Amino acid sequence: MEQRDKDSYGHVLKYTGVFGGVQGLNILVSLVRNKFVALLLGPAGMGLVTLFNTTVNFISQATSLGISFSAVRHISECYDSGDEAQTAHFVKLVRGWCLLTALLGMLLCVVIGPFLSHTTFAWGNHTLHFILLAPAVGMMAITGGETAILKGMRQLGALAVIQVLTVVAALVVSVPLYYLFSETAIVPVIVLMALVTMVLTVRHSYRLFPLQLRGTKGILGEGMEMVRLGVAITVAGIVGSGAEMLIRSWLNVTGDLGELGLYNAGYMITVTYASMVFSAMESDYFPRLSAVSHDVDATNETVNKQMEVSLLISSPMLVGLIIFLPVLIPLLFSSEFLPVIAMTQVAVLAMFFKSVTLPAAYITLARGYSGMYLFLESAYFVVFVMLIIFGYRQWGLFGTGVAITLANVFDFLMIHAVARFRYGYKISSTVMRYSAIHILIGLLAFFTTITVDGYVYWVFGIGLTLVSLLFSLLILHQKTRLWEALLRRFRKVLRI
Repeated sequence: MEQRDKDSYGHVLKYTGVFGGVQGLNILVSLVRNKFVALLLGPAGMGLVTLFNTTVNFISQATSLGISFSAVRHISECYDSGDEAQTAHFVKLVRGWCLLTALLGMLLCVVIGPFLSHTTFAWGNHTLHFILLAPAVGMMAITGGETAILKGMRQLGALAVIQVLTVVAALVVSVPLYYLFSETAIVPVIVLMALVTMVLTVRHSYRLFPLQLRGTKGILGEGMEMVRLGVAITVAGIVGSGAEMLIRSWLNVTGDLGELGLYNAGYMITVTYASMVFSAMESDYFPRLSAVSHDVDATNETVNKQMEVSLLISSPMLVGLIIFLPVLIPLLFSSEFLPVIAMTQVAVLAMFFKSVTLPAAYITLARGYSGMYLFLESAYFVVFVMLIIFGYRQWGLFGTGVAITLANVFDFLMIHAVARFRYGYKISSTVMRYSAIHILIGLLAFFTTITVDGYVYWVFGIGLTLVSLLFSLLILHQKTRLWEALLRRFRKVLRI
């Protein structure tokens, strides 16, 4: 392999590992927190936490106007141009718009509180709870704008520190309050965490650009282009959050809070925890893809390399997750969550398809086709909701796991069809070969969970995990300087 190719793969591997590592550290701390919360609140309490968090996220996304995403592009352009005055001016503009969206979000949360209480719960009056959550919505809007400023200014170290401190604060704040006040502390914890996250983010961003109130009159009129860029993304976010809220509300009414808590635990492990490998997409991969978005050959090369690395890194972890879930679920939560194992094992298969779908999905955003992005996201969530409802009615919680996987298969086919016929993207034979091998190993791992047990289960399961790991390491060794980097670090440790 040419030196240039090795360097290119090394870059993708490096930044995927860096951002994935930060996310992994966050997840480890979150696991401890979730373990305590599960023990203190039980499935029903976790279901209640899910309902409130989902609602807050939905309102936040509905009123944010996409500024947290669209502002990154504009600030980055100002930063690259070296025009400090223009950069400072645009930062002021972003803060003005975020303050406006914060007020809008809080007002909406208060106004629709009675409606949310009626549609989300089949028992009791929870209007006051939603009204008390309004400050959290406002603070999330401020945090989104300040985070966009840090991303645009390439302050990735600060963002990593904020993420780690936030998740540690969540552990320190939530566990004592849940222990003392049980479910009564749910709303205060959500508001307090929004405050902590905002303070940590503002602390870093204000160091770069101190808050200035002078010269803000009439500044909002300059931000319409930024807002227009974010509208489609905002609507897509509304559709996604709305779909999640609809599913959770439907499960709460059709089943009960216990079923909802189990579903949320399975979904959290499958989608949230298993997605840490994909955390580098927005920070490193998306800017690189945007730079070559109008060059078909360069786009194909960039997308395919990202797919290869994402697949090779995530697959061994996914196979191990399928096999070790009977041990992990009681450790992460409690024995009350054992019924969710079967659902989670089949849902993990969805992440194999996600690893080769997400890089292609970013082509649409890199080219600025926000309307097509909205269509693709909406189509996915419509199918996702329909499959969840059908799967739960047919097979209960296990059916929701099947639905998650089928929805991601549909998303894979749809995204690649659009990328192929609209943008000229062609998936490489190498990606197809790696995908076939790793998905086959994943399927064998899943069938192991439903066909054998006892020591035979662990022999086959651990064996398949090692096969997946060794295959990935072999390919990464061939295409990067992985061994050389590891040997340098090992020698450095020995010298110390």
